[in-house]
Amino acid sequence: MQRRRFLKLTALMLTLTWLAGCSSPQYLQPTPERTATVPHIGQGQAVTVSVVDGRDSPQIGTRSGNAMSTSVITVEAEPLMPKLQAEAERALRDMGFQPTREAAQGRPRLTLTLQRLAYGSGQSQPLIDEARLESVLVAKAENDGATYTGTYTSRRTQGYAVRPGFEANTNMVAELLSDGLNRVFKDPELGHFLAR
Repeated sequence: MQRRRFLKLTALMLTLTWLAGCSSPQYLQPTPERTATVPHIGQGQAVTVSVVDGRDSPQIGTRSGNAMSTSVITVEAEPLMPKLQAEAERALRDMGFQPTREAAQGRPRLTLTLQRLAYGSGQSQPLIDEARLESVLVAKAENDGATYTGTYTSRRTQGYAVRPGFEANTNMVAELLSDGLNRVFKDPELGHFLAR
C-alpha cells in the first residue's frame, strides 16, 4: 500500500516537474556560424560593416505555440548582434575585403539587419508536434552612390514527440541563423557590388 502511494507520488512529482519545465521561459544565446564557401572577389578594399537588430521584440515565440503561454522564448540583441557582426566581418575577410566598423566618405558600406526571428509550433501527425522557425536577414550595400538590397529568408521545421529543451532550441536557432548568413554571403551579386 505504501509502495503504491510512493509510486503515485513520484509519478505526480515527475509530471509536475515536466510541466513546469515546459512552461518556463527560455533565454537563448545562439552562436551562429557562416559555414559556406564564399567567392574570393575582393582586392583588399576596406568595407564598413555593421549589424543591427531590426526586430520589434526580442521574444521570438513560445514553446507551446500559444501566444498567452508562459513558455516564452527570447533571444536578446545584446549577446547576438556581436556574434553576427563577427561572422559578417569574417565572411568579408574571406571574400578578400578589409572589414572595418569605421565609416568613411566614398567607402563601400554593408549593413546587415536581422529583420525577423520567429519560433512557432504546429502539428504534423498524431502525437508528433513541430517547431517551425524562420529568420529574415536584409543586407543593404552602398557603393559609389548606388545601393543593392538583398533579403534572405531561412526556414526550418523540426518534428518532435517530446518538446525541445533549452539546448535543442539554442542549436535550432543557431543553425537557422547560420543558414541565413550562408545565404547572404553566397550571393554573388552582393560580392560583385561591393568589389566594383
